[in-house]
Amino acid sequence: MSTQRGHGATLAEKILARSSGLDEVEPGQIIEGKVDLAMMHEQGAQTVGPFHEMGATEVWDPERVVIAIDHWVPASTEGAAVLHRILRKFAAEQNLPHFYDVGNHGICHQILAENGWVVPGDLAVGTDSHTNMLGAMGAVAAGIGPTEMAAVLALGRLWLKVPPTIRINVKGTLGPGVVAKDLVLRVLGEVKTTGATYKSVEYGGPAVAGLSMPERFTICNMTTEMGAKCGMVAPDQTTYEYLAKIAKHPMHPLQPDGDAAYERTVDIDLTDMEPMVACPYSPDNVRPLPDVVREHIKVDQAFLGSCTNARIEDLREGAALMRGHKVHAGVRFIVSPASTAIYQQALQEGLLELFTDAGAVFTNSSCSACFGGNMGIIAPDEVCASSSNRNFPGRMGPKEGRIYLMSPAAVAASAIKGEIADPREVAA
Repeated sequence: MSTQRGHGATLAEKILARSSGLDEVEPGQIIEGKVDLAMMHEQGAQTVGPFHEMGATEVWDPERVVIAIDHWVPASTEGAAVLHRILRKFAAEQNLPHFYDVGNHGICHQILAENGWVVPGDLAVGTDSHTNMLGAMGAVAAGIGPTEMAAVLALGRLWLKVPPTIRINVKGTLGPGVVAKDLVLRVLGEVKTTGATYKSVEYGGPAVAGLSMPERFTICNMTTEMGAKCGMVAPDQTTYEYLAKIAKHPMHPLQPDGDAAYERTVDIDLTDMEPMVACPYSPDNVRPLPDVVREHIKVDQAFLGSCTNARIEDLREGAALMRGHKVHAGVRFIVSPASTAIYQQALQEGLLELFTDAGAVFTNSSCSACFGGNMGIIAPDEVCASSSNRNFPGRMGPKEGRIYLMSPAAVAASAIKGEIADPREVAA
């Protein structure tokens, strides 16, 4: 890439330059990007009308479109059933082969991740705000609206404004009982929910290089809660090994330049960092978990699920604490795996039996309690310990309900203790 401007390019700038066929791009520049992957879920049903209204008759490339049913699985309301029917009809009319319907379903972002639909260098878009999660592949992955998606389906291209980039440099080592969810909550406490609005969040540093792909998915997922257009980790050997047998199309791996110009750099040292928790009513209302534990906050519901933390590693993390324990009387513990494949693996490993024997409810794969529209809505005066990504008023139903965001292990510990708990204490 040309460096006439006197400095190098960030990862987002590199990828957007590639997708638009330009030598270089600058923050604020409007580009027309060639889309590598388009994803729709139930929200995508609102795309079908505009798609036809603009005169489109055929999807630009059926092999580059993925549809996943994930919010209401199976349909729990008449409205949800209608959305599902619209998507099924559209997929049939357009001969779209990559439709993950009920029975082969999962949260859309997990479906894309575990099936290799997004690879390094891609420009990927989806009708869900947490499409950012796929930036862990070294891609620009962003949520867009239904009308924008209609244009993408018709043309395979999209106008985008090049975002400035915030660099998150992470060093140190995660201590016992401290995981990637704690790291991203710590970052949220620093950046805040509006601190990265329409910006790219680029994670790097030695500690990020040591994270697994599931851990990278978690930290990129919650860049959405920072207001970011995309969150990303540059691809490396961990990325390539993850995608080796599942990548659906060729990779175009890119790296940020060493002299890239960042709008802001945030340095995080994991040394001696405590587990973290986001308290009501914002994901950036972050405090060290031990401080909150001392307040003895009673829990009515515990939720281990969502696109942030419902992979098999997360279920194992929660299950490890449940061995030999029971769910506390008066607590409803809901466990929702992120995909059918994860459900099946949990079944093979005996995790379903472990959770249900302890008194938890193990559900089919879906967004479940996270978005307040399906299983697991809480009452106005109730508290939920959740591994999900948002705790704004009304997120799990009533605006008065209180949601505490934490790691899967902390959720399991809270289910056992009946109050917000530190997993290190339960494990001991």
